[in-house]
Amino acid sequence: MIERLEAGAWAGADALGPAALLASIRSARSAEDAAAAEQLDLAARWADLHPPESIHTAASFTVAGCEHEEPIAGPGTPLVAEFCVAELGTVLGITSVSAKKLIGHALELRHRLPRLWAQVHAGRVPAWRARAVAEVTIHSTPALTREAAAFVDSQVAAVAGRIGPAQLDRLVAETIKRFDLAGQDPAADPEDGYLHVDPRHVTIHDQDVHFAGTVRLEAEVDLADGLDLHQALAHRAATLKALGSVESLDARRAKALGDLARTQTALDLFQHGHTNRSDDGQALPVAREVVLHAHVDATLSGDTTIFGPTGRLEEGQRLLLIDQLKGWCGDSRTTITVKPVIDLNVEKAAPGYAIPDRIREHVILRDRTCVFPWCDRPARGCDVDHVTEYDHHADAAGRPQPGPTHTDNLAALCRFHHRLKTHSAWQYRMVAPGVFEWTSPHGHRYRRDRTGTIALDPPDPGPPGIPSPRR
Repeated sequence: MIERLEAGAWAGADALGPAALLASIRSARSAEDAAAAEQLDLAARWADLHPPESIHTAASFTVAGCEHEEPIAGPGTPLVAEFCVAELGTVLGITSVSAKKLIGHALELRHRLPRLWAQVHAGRVPAWRARAVAEVTIHSTPALTREAAAFVDSQVAAVAGRIGPAQLDRLVAETIKRFDLAGQDPAADPEDGYLHVDPRHVTIHDQDVHFAGTVRLEAEVDLADGLDLHQALAHRAATLKALGSVESLDARRAKALGDLARTQTALDLFQHGHTNRSDDGQALPVAREVVLHAHVDATLSGDTTIFGPTGRLEEGQRLLLIDQLKGWCGDSRTTITVKPVIDLNVEKAAPGYAIPDRIREHVILRDRTCVFPWCDRPARGCDVDHVTEYDHHADAAGRPQPGPTHTDNLAALCRFHHRLKTHSAWQYRMVAPGVFEWTSPHGHRYRRDRTGTIALDPPDPGPPGIPSPRR
């Protein structure tokens, strides 16, 4: 039956003919662009319904390595309540961070890039192009004023949004210079005649792990540093070849970069005969200090432990091959810690409010990530929350403890969703070990377990044009 249906579908597609088929594809793309434009408008209207009570409760982005935060849209856009982004994200089936970006892009376009906003809703510019422009103008350094953003808007709208990333960067740089925004930066030299925008950065995409166990990195460094790095990689790649490596030049250069991070471990091993002792017998320091959490199935056969061919790596939530693990642990002085197996079927409890390490590890291994719908933050970096709040006065008052420190009452929540659960109308409960049901302030329900998120019986949205009451 399935084969006949598929054959019928293919036959129907072929019956359209090439011209009609292309017309259908174009119509589908137009409908997709129109839906994306409408979603932007609805996201902006959702933000209008949720102004923050104060600037301290406004949504923002945390800047890695810094104490300050960036707003979700540029100067002149309205602030948005911090927690409203979570409900929008769950309805769309995306993370809270993605929902925050959607709202920020919508407000940036509507308030600071109105020409581009109009072109999106007229169908002349696809929403994804406009959002790419908004992303740049929001996070420009230094920040673009409303007048500067209007200049970018006029230039981009003049070419109907058809501008590449490099052209957009040059346009923003020209705008910063035109409006003398760089002069507000104390690091800029107003007499050098050049725009001071420091492009240096090193970004490691550790959340995007390839199945081969690799990650992508990109960097912008000083010319002298780049040339020195190129020379160092070439030298170390040649050293690895001299030591007998038969890998490609690219692979040896990549390995050499790792050796640089581990303080020249390949050369150390060569000089000291693959031992952990120096020439005078002193113990060498551990070179590799990267911590990986690998979970591999194993069976006992007599006195021998037999490992399965695959396992799971917590970092990146990716499949792990046992050969990869052997390679990582065997090519340098690596400290390996083997922890006892934790039986997740055995419940654990502790008196008092504090969560012992053994219970924390149990929750981390069971939940794997933050248990909020569609959140993918690794559990090892999350808080461990009492699902039912712990009553600190229960013992003194002679009442039974409603929220014990028990694995059946604990869950991994990232800091944002922990605060969301504590300070908003979101509620959740554990219906089985590691299975959670969430209810949003407007009555939407979701089930979250280690396989993902499922929406449960979305409520009736009510008559059109009447917003749901805020709680």
